[in-house]
Amino acid sequence: MNKIKVVWSCRECGHNQMKWTGSCPQCQNWNTLVEEASVEEKKQRFESKASSPAKAIRISDVPIGSFHRLSTAMGELDRLFGGGIVEGSLILVGGEPGVGKSTLMLQIAHSLAKQGLVVLYVCGEESAEQTSLRARRLNIDHQNLYLLSETHFSQIKGQIDQLQPDIAIVDSVQIVYKAELSSAPGSVVQVREIATEFMHLAKGQGITTFLIGHVTKSGDLAGPRVLEHLVDTVLDFEGDRQHGFRLLRSMKNRFGATDEIAIFQMKEDGLAEVPNPSQVFLQERMKELPGSAIVPGLEGARSFLLEIQALVTATSFPNPSRRSTGLDQNRLGLLLAVLEKRVGYQLHHCDVFVALAGGLKIVEPAIDLGILLAVSSSFMNRPLPSDAIVLGEVGLAGEVRGVSRIETRLKEAIHMGFSKCILPKKNLKGISPFIQSKIQLIGVDLVDQAIKEMLG
Repeated sequence: MNKIKVVWSCRECGHNQMKWTGSCPQCQNWNTLVEEASVEEKKQRFESKASSPAKAIRISDVPIGSFHRLSTAMGELDRLFGGGIVEGSLILVGGEPGVGKSTLMLQIAHSLAKQGLVVLYVCGEESAEQTSLRARRLNIDHQNLYLLSETHFSQIKGQIDQLQPDIAIVDSVQIVYKAELSSAPGSVVQVREIATEFMHLAKGQGITTFLIGHVTKSGDLAGPRVLEHLVDTVLDFEGDRQHGFRLLRSMKNRFGATDEIAIFQMKEDGLAEVPNPSQVFLQERMKELPGSAIVPGLEGARSFLLEIQALVTATSFPNPSRRSTGLDQNRLGLLLAVLEKRVGYQLHHCDVFVALAGGLKIVEPAIDLGILLAVSSSFMNRPLPSDAIVLGEVGLAGEVRGVSRIETRLKEAIHMGFSKCILPKKNLKGISPFIQSKIQLIGVDLVDQAIKEMLG
């Protein structure tokens, strides 16, 4: 008998080593190494691997055909995929517990089943009865939609071979296991093997496969990074439960753009598309209040307006607070230092709180100037003009740097009825005369110029 080899694997990055250490030498995370038994090499390791070997062909002889895409009947989701779901692709969907991953997958399964496609939904974390109850609450019921409550991969593979579905949805990949491996379900070895098996199924039999993945405490997809390298598309599902908005972001897409987003709103009957995010995010905005600034954010090919709210108040503690919601807290500290040094605001005696209204998260540098003006408005207790938007990246010297896709942002502002814009002077060149006739453009080079223009 061959001796079983034991290795220590990192749950975060998949690094393997022979001995245990407190921290992983690869990703520097603590207490992430778990004991795993190495996979015993067999003649046929993967059950789903094609039996016929591949042959090398010239690159000029490869037939180039258009990918056949499947529509989900949800315009936002089809745009996120680049025009629809490519047949035979492997898609990984990650997100926090309760954000709505299973709800979205059930809606996609129902939409594809209505097109005559056979859909197999593997509900490993729940029983078929529990999933059926959720589906009935969402008014989902179709003859082509099958439920399978199973976690053993061999059993799932047998059902796939018998049913021959067009679509397979696995909820979730961390709960499925192979009995040949001594590791527990969700471990590094199990997740790697299961993802590889479903990759062979998707590519070998042309089954479009969705894998739902868990996330770690930091919000990253659980399991080694090899899980993301195996799949064709990685979708990150995020949002705030209190506001009901959900943002589906494309982190990787081999068949489309990787910087697109789709915005949904959670309702009683499931996730509803938000075709006009600017109107939704600004519907509760109150005008003529200090500490509020409107900025045009950009995600992929879409621009939408967001409200940045700031509150500056005197502190009674030696160390003032610097808190942010939906924004990078380190970036906020840098911008507050620019205000103190370049403008002369004494913020070291004040607590500063900045939030992005609507519950979304954005890290785009083009909103830097909007953050500074919102903080300045609250500090001076003077409201910004209600018909003005602000955009621009701020450097450490207090200069306002140019931003990309300026006309896309201005068109969204014009569409929402704004008539004034503070923007970097470098972006004034090249703007079409039509846009210049619709909105007043004021170019600035420094932060203090923008504050003087907006607050006097």
